[in-house]
Amino acid sequence: MSLFHVIGFGWNLVLTLCYWFVSLVFSMNGEVMTTKSLLGDGEQIMMKLLGVIAEVSSKIYYCYPGTKKVANKWWSKLLIAWLLFWIIVSFSVFWYMNNQAFEKRKETLTSMCDERARMLQDQFNVSMNHVQAMSILISTFHHSRNPSAIDQCTFARYTERTAFERPLTSGVAYAVRVLHSERKEFEKQHGWSIKRMDTLEQTPVHKDNEYDRDGLEPSPVQVEYAPVIFAQDTIAHVISVDMLSGKEDRENVLRARESGKGVLTAPFKLLKTNRLGVIKTFAVYKTDLPSNATPNERIQATDGYLGGVLDIESLVEKLLQQLASKQTILVNVYDTTNISHPISMYGSNVSSDGVERVSSLNFGDPFRRHEMRCRFKQKPPWPWLAITTSTGILIIALLIGEIFHATINRIAKVEYDYDRMMMLKKHAEDADVAKSQFLATVSHEIRTPMNGVLGMLHMLMDTNLDVTQQDYVSTAQASGKALVSLINEVLDQAKIESGKLELEAVCFDVRATLDEVLSLFSGKSQEKGVELAVYISDKVPNVLIGDPGRFRQIITNLVGNSIKFTEKGHIFVTVHLVEEVIESDEEIKIESLLKSTLSGLPVADKRQSWRSFACFNQEGSTSFPSSSLDQINLMVSVEDTGVGIPLDAQSRIFTPFMQVGPSIARIHGGTGIGLSISKCLVQLMKGEIGFVSLPKIGSTFTFTAIFTNVCNNWNEKKSQQIINQSNSVSLDFHGMRAVIVDPRTVRARVAQYYMKRLGVHTEVVSDLNHGLSYLRTDNGITNMILIEHEVWDTDLGKSSLFVKNLRKINASVSPKLFLLANSINSSGAGVSANGFPTPFVIMKPLRASMLAASLQRAMGVGNKGNSTNGELSGLSLSKLLQGRKILIVDDNNVNLRVAAAALKKYGADVVCTDSGKKALTFLQPPHQFDACFMDIQMPEMDGFEATKRIREMESNINSCIQLGQFGPEAYGNVSSWKVPILAMTADVIQATNEECQKCGMDGYVSKPFEAEQLYQEVSRFFHIKPNQNT
Repeated sequence: MSLFHVIGFGWNLVLTLCYWFVSLVFSMNGEVMTTKSLLGDGEQIMMKLLGVIAEVSSKIYYCYPGTKKVANKWWSKLLIAWLLFWIIVSFSVFWYMNNQAFEKRKETLTSMCDERARMLQDQFNVSMNHVQAMSILISTFHHSRNPSAIDQCTFARYTERTAFERPLTSGVAYAVRVLHSERKEFEKQHGWSIKRMDTLEQTPVHKDNEYDRDGLEPSPVQVEYAPVIFAQDTIAHVISVDMLSGKEDRENVLRARESGKGVLTAPFKLLKTNRLGVIKTFAVYKTDLPSNATPNERIQATDGYLGGVLDIESLVEKLLQQLASKQTILVNVYDTTNISHPISMYGSNVSSDGVERVSSLNFGDPFRRHEMRCRFKQKPPWPWLAITTSTGILIIALLIGEIFHATINRIAKVEYDYDRMMMLKKHAEDADVAKSQFLATVSHEIRTPMNGVLGMLHMLMDTNLDVTQQDYVSTAQASGKALVSLINEVLDQAKIESGKLELEAVCFDVRATLDEVLSLFSGKSQEKGVELAVYISDKVPNVLIGDPGRFRQIITNLVGNSIKFTEKGHIFVTVHLVEEVIESDEEIKIESLLKSTLSGLPVADKRQSWRSFACFNQEGSTSFPSSSLDQINLMVSVEDTGVGIPLDAQSRIFTPFMQVGPSIARIHGGTGIGLSISKCLVQLMKGEIGFVSLPKIGSTFTFTAIFTNVCNNWNEKKSQQIINQSNSVSLDFHGMRAVIVDPRTVRARVAQYYMKRLGVHTEVVSDLNHGLSYLRTDNGITNMILIEHEVWDTDLGKSSLFVKNLRKINASVSPKLFLLANSINSSGAGVSANGFPTPFVIMKPLRASMLAASLQRAMGVGNKGNSTNGELSGLSLSKLLQGRKILIVDDNNVNLRVAAAALKKYGADVVCTDSGKKALTFLQPPHQFDACFMDIQMPEMDGFEATKRIREMESNINSCIQLGQFGPEAYGNVSSWKVPILAMTADVIQATNEECQKCGMDGYVSKPFEAEQLYQEVSRFFHIKPNQNT
């Protein structure tokens, strides 16, 4: 190998090491300060420069064929030049990075100081505005009325009650202007003499009730006086004191009445507290003073002076307590009216940091100037990043001689580069994992305390509370749930942006999913009196394969928006197959022309909401993939009669964090990302979303989604279980007959849809007379009559006559009467027709499980009131959990208490432990536990590891029992041990759910959880004991 090849190879290797070292240092920006912010564009320039040099040197090394010998002297000169060059480079890098760190620290101090100055100034001005407003009140009710409507008691009580409007003032006082000729009459009227201010200032610190007005010296003879006649209780000691007898106060008062503006005093020690403060004084004028009055006119028109006392030290201290970075910097406030001798109003000058930021303060008095000076509390940290980087460069330069003499072959270089490449690949993979873990950590750290808050509030609701307390707790609970919902939306948005959002593929019941959505908004719709309903076409299969959670999330977002913006009318959710909608397009057109809607109010033409879909061609026909045996293409529409969307806002409706208008967030709340997330979820489901909206008419959102049909060979057991669960509702009503009385065809069709789900044959009539005619001519037995409350309330006399005639038709067995009420305040619930029993009331929105429970209770069939399809009742949970022994594992004491209280409430025997290691001891077979709720993130041993060890322990014991090594008698006569373990965590990402299943957990409950979640999980493992059925 030639000498030039040795030199070229050494040069290339050195540059490669430099490139690797700088890359390694830059990749550690998460551990050493904030590298990226310090380096900025310098990092990219350095990396590109080193890359170009390495590439050029590599070409020279591999392409130059020369064999010229180089003298030893040339070697030494090259080495010295190389070392000098890199020493200069290392010092330059150190200077640049250290300078960037210093500038960044200076910018941070500037931002923090300016923010505090702005907040202090704003809060000061707010308090002073309220004080100035009081001057108008005094002018109106004291000087403009005879006798005065204000006395000291009234003033003290008013200022005390309105103190929250002036949080920065320690007291407010009013001094009236008294001429010398009026002094005797004034003192006689008030029963005290005007006292001198200077006497009071000689003893500035006193305790409460220590002042003796009679012990103060009378004010000397002056042209005029300004005795305090009204004062807040906190400074009531200044009553009778002449404000013109004090030098500082006299200057203040005179400037205030001449200028007509608020005037500040110089800082002085306040009475009673001995703390620095200022007084801002406003003159109170006669009401007829013109706005362009001269100073003399203002002096003549002055009635008195209103002053607000501000404790500057307390003011700044309160401000700093509101900021999270209170301990980071030192704040000093100065009065710099006299620039050569500034007066310190707050803070000390003790600081070891040389960087200082001065921010000006404007307290509304142009005569006085103030400023805030800020310093960091601690010394600047050592620039370790700059030191390590420059030192590394020097080390590389010093190693050149060794590199030139320790030449390696090409294979070693390739291996070295390969190792470095694999390391960088690992760093990239670790960074990707860290992003996902960040989402999980954020979720856990926020949702874990929220679980405690919501759980404790739920426990508090079960105690004896009065109406006000219940309202407070309910408000706090709703706010907590709104925060959890916001957290979920933000995390969803982050996962969407990072491309980490994945859809599940599980069996689910479409109709049950829609019923769950209705349950979420039933209370709000009843409160508003808005009709809320769902209709699903018979052609839509009961069970599909897809992601029910995300499907539910889309519909929940759309219905939630409709609920917020709809005050009257209806919200109607319809689900059809795509090709079914196209075939019935003409029918929809006819219904729109006839205004045949759920509530009778006009709606936007829903056909326009899907006309913009890319799958429609210009002729209006469709190119949607039609539903088949394998694929089901659903079209879901959410129609409302709300306020509609303004035309200028419709183009940005799906933009993240965008509201229709600036007032929408204040009136209705929300973050503006629900529709954005919904659009992304629809796209993941290979569908499209669109809308049509007319202001003051309403909106209709429509989206499509493709699901997989349930095949016979795809988890047949699971799908059959869902079908059986949905069919169990209709077993008690199979073969029954009912009549629905409703003049609106769409609304009647919804009721007919739910009755059909229960297996009840229905007939629809438009009014009570037609209902009687049908019953007289029908030969079959009608078991029930469902009457819309509008029909019943329209004419109570006709309703009473209907009940009479109904008994005449079949006196022995008359059908049960039910009223379908849309609002809690519906009058039909209290009607009693001439002694006849009041009809049973069924509240809308209708859900299969709720309707079945209501009919069971009224007709005395089946399991009365038992909730199914996720409709949880306390009785159902009590039956499931009564006498069950459950172990709860969580390192957080609050979460332990919440979970234990939730389970004990329903009769469970709960045992709590705070670590995974202790859980192993409790669940060592044989044991008496029926289930275990396991937290995931715990110290020492997390829930994943604890579950793995429990499953290994159970597997070993089961194997020994099967092999005959141990008899079942030794383990409680149980031949196979496997306790249900349910994950209980605040992580909400899909990866956590998958990890739970991988380690052997049987279920997953997200924090904060509620009773419905508990029921959904435990019902898969527990069954109601025979002796518990009542």
